Amino acid sequence: QVQLVESGGGLVQPGGSLRLSCAASGTLYSILVMGWYRQAPGKQRELVAGITSGGSTNYADSVKGRFTISRDNAKNTVYLQLNSLKPEDTAVYYCNARTVVSLGRQYDYWGQGTQVTVSS
Repeated sequence: QVQLVESGGGLVQPGGSLRLSCAASGTLYSILVMGWYRQAPGKQRELVAGITSGGSTNYADSVKGRFTISRDNAKNTVYLQLNSLKPEDTAVYYCNARTVVSLGRQYDYWGQGTQVTVSS
């Protein structure tokens, strides 16, 4: 079992910044990769950024150069730095942990989500 708790969302003006945090607890040794997804009203949930235990990262094209994913292994926490925010970044942001449970079987855990609203 893995538990994920997100924080750091809020209301920000276009061009502003936010830092989201995701604290993980439970059977952390089972986690293969962690990431951030977002879901805007009327849209499907999409991958924003991911990071492996080794530190490799990937980003959606729409956020490259503006968002940065990082992790602090000592704190069991993953962060997403959101810079140069645009109104189209408005969404609920979800932390994700992909785990291996047995014999290579994978399972995704999700946080409760944190709202990011970009508006003037």
